Amino acid sequence: MIPGIAGVRAQGIDTTRVGVGYVIGDDTVIHREIREIWVYPRREFRNARMERQYHRLIQRVKKVYPYALKASELLDQYEPEYMRLTSDRAKRKLIGKVEDQLMDRYKEEFKKMSISDGRVLIKLIDRQTGRTGFDIIKEFRGGFQAAFWQGIARLFKNNLKDEYDPYGEDLLIEEIVVLVERGWL
Repeated sequence: MIPGIAGVRAQGIDTTRVGVGYVIGDDTVIHREIREIWVYPRREFRNARMERQYHRLIQRVKKVYPYALKASELLDQYEPEYMRLTSDRAKRKLIGKVEDQLMDRYKEEFKKMSISDGRVLIKLIDRQTGRTGFDIIKEFRGGFQAAFWQGIARLFKNNLKDEYDPYGEDLLIEEIVVLVERGWL
């Protein structure tokens, strides 16, 4: 209560938050660390079809995002070892071993993916690794293999050279990934 004024309460002093003050000339500027807040617009859909597409995109991202994370992890794990190898034979042997392990583990799951799942996966691999699928294949398997797999992708209306654009074409995917990472989806 403020003395002299009935029924009025003032905010007490918060002693739990400590701030740093900088004196600049005759002014004191307070500096405090505040937590980051993500603000997304509320999704307003023009029609039910657009809403269904958005929810399908959420399901696709949630389905393929773990594979993109695994791809990034494997690339970080095997790339230094691959770069240390000097002979082409040893490099081919390592790549063959990794491919066999991946096929044993993920072949059935990849067979069940749709073309649209693959398109989102290509984008997310670029997001996680900073390199397109084409560049990764070219680096590890060579230009001929990269061109071959690009041709196969093009048959299915995909493109291994697609780059991830979080501020343009892939804005919705980026929003969904951030929400998934934060555990909100």
